[in-house]
Amino acid sequence: MKLRFSPISPFVRKVLVFAHETGLADRIDLVATNPRDEDSDLGQENPLRKIPSLVTDGGEALYDSRVICEYLDGLHDGLKLFPAAAGERLAALRLQALADGILDAAILRIYEGQRPQNYRSPDWDAIQKGKVTTGLNALEEQVDGFGDAMTIGLLSVGCVLGYLDFRFADDNWRGQCPALADWFEPVNERPSMTATMPKLP
Repeated sequence: MKLRFSPISPFVRKVLVFAHETGLADRIDLVATNPRDEDSDLGQENPLRKIPSLVTDGGEALYDSRVICEYLDGLHDGLKLFPAAAGERLAALRLQALADGILDAAILRIYEGQRPQNYRSPDWDAIQKGKVTTGLNALEEQVDGFGDAMTIGLLSVGCVLGYLDFRFADDNWRGQCPALADWFEPVNERPSMTATMPKLP
């Protein structure tokens, strides 16, 4: 399989963490891709020109991280990260949606900060920061019920917290969410997380 890759994309990291957790990492070749490069052939796999994008062994292109992770979950014989039981599955998917939504808002903050100074909107940045804050508060309220078994929901939460460490360390999310911070410490030390730490080029 071939995965379109950037070392700083949190959604790519989510797929990589998933691959490590399920023992599939060695089956995936990474293809360095800049989605902003108009000369890239990324659009042939994903018409939205976004990463991650995965080409399966059969040549089928899959996107985005949610679809790719669910596909990968069907390729291994271990404990499934997408629970089969309806209630557990719904809880995991809802947690994934919350974590991915926080990531979306955080990434929009990065994009806003990359705009020329005279085009930046402090109000827009504040709106996105508010979404991150309320999302983290919701996670803080739920953390006692996370349980021990890794699921796509908990994996997504780990990835979003890692991204906040990487891009917004000065915002001190740990001070805002101490219980979530305690939960994250051992999660951040899992081999799947340490092997996929984001790096600036």
